[in-house]
Amino acid sequence: MLLFLNIQPLKAQCAMCAANVETSHNSGNNKADGLNKGILVLLAAPYLAAAVVGYIWYKRFRRKNVEINMRKEKLNLN
Repeated sequence: MLLFLNIQPLKAQCAMCAANVETSHNSGNNKADGLNKGILVLLAAPYLAAAVVGYIWYKRFRRKNVEINMRKEKLNLN
């Protein structure tokens, strides 16, 4: 909870990368867009891997051909 209360801008790049992106962005170059797309790819990779593992796990361990035999007599719940 304290993590969400601390709202400050963070620098997630090394100083050299940040300086390179800032100067290229100011000069109109599109290196910043490529870096941002690369960060998104790196961010999405673990979630995609977890989704693939979850799908394979679901397909492998789901129950197949389950029959439910209900009794024809009425249940007395009193």
